[in-house]
Amino acid sequence: QVQLVESGGGLVQPGGSLRLSCAASGISISIYGMGWYRQAPGKERELVATITSGGSTNYVDSVKGRFTISRDNAKNAVYLQMNSLKPEDTAVYYCNAWRRLEYWGQGTQVTVSS
Repeated sequence: QVQLVESGGGLVQPGGSLRLSCAASGISISIYGMGWYRQAPGKERELVATITSGGSTNYVDSVKGRFTISRDNAKNAVYLQMNSLKPEDTAVYYCNAWRRLEYWGQGTQVTVSS
């Protein structure tokens, strides 16, 4: 059974930082593309960042220069370092793995508020 488990969310003040983690089991992420998505209340889920199995990264324009996606294949985990957080970054953040099939985590809440 494939599981993606996110952690690291929480409440942070504007300008602060959080590091999200996604621990995978049931698959070896080394052969998967991995991504982070987010969904704010009343909005559609949107892509935040992706990293291919070869390590190439891609970011939505609104987070470029602030967020960094990385992967540790030995730990079977992917991370999202989020700096200079803004209130508009508030959302549930989801981990995603894709190859022939696609898998999702259950999400972790990130709230940016003073």
